[in-house]
Amino acid sequence: MYLLLVTIIPSIIILLFFMYSDRFREPRKSILKVFIYGCLICIPAFFANTILDSFWFYQTKVPEELIGSFLAPAFVEEALKFLVLYYVVYKMKDFNEPIDGIVYGVTVSLGFATLENIYYVFLVGYEDPLAIAYLRAFSAIPGHALDGVFMGYFFMKYVYVQKRNNLMLTFLVPYFLHAYYNYFAVINYKLMYLELIIGWAIALILFKNLKADQKLKREEYEKKL
Repeated sequence: MYLLLVTIIPSIIILLFFMYSDRFREPRKSILKVFIYGCLICIPAFFANTILDSFWFYQTKVPEELIGSFLAPAFVEEALKFLVLYYVVYKMKDFNEPIDGIVYGVTVSLGFATLENIYYVFLVGYEDPLAIAYLRAFSAIPGHALDGVFMGYFFMKYVYVQKRNNLMLTFLVPYFLHAYYNYFAVINYKLMYLELIIGWAIALILFKNLKADQKLKREEYEKKL
């Protein structure tokens, strides 16, 4: 039970922070729906990552650290999260103001991160799964959440501010964050943590600015472009 709690609690803590920082809180059923979608996309991500890893490894001479960062997981996983935002969240009536973009972006990312974490801790077969759970609590989980903040931020800009370029940035920014995170994890873990620290500093500023704008509003609803 303790191992399970260490595996899932970090995601829950981050998710609750964004949920309860929202002045006009999103319905729990909507959060749960998007979180479950995040969990479900782990399944196609697993198969797509496996296929791409095998292709790049056996059919090319690309270095393995590039395969595990830029050419497989980051692309597949962020693309699937993007599809959830575009085809599910965009159509939800509860997605009705800018800050919701970050809330739902974090939610889908943490849904994915939670199931992925369970896989690594319970199914991979590491000798010390508790150590893996602790390690990922301060690395992979906040990493996925950070990707979700930036994905949600640019998706919000696409929906409520300006169509041009923002949809592309919705995918590209978290993709590169994720890819460099994976790359640094292999070549120099200190750079990985530096990326997390700088990324979260920027992410919290963006979120704080949206909260400040939200305080000026009398009602939640804003018209989508």
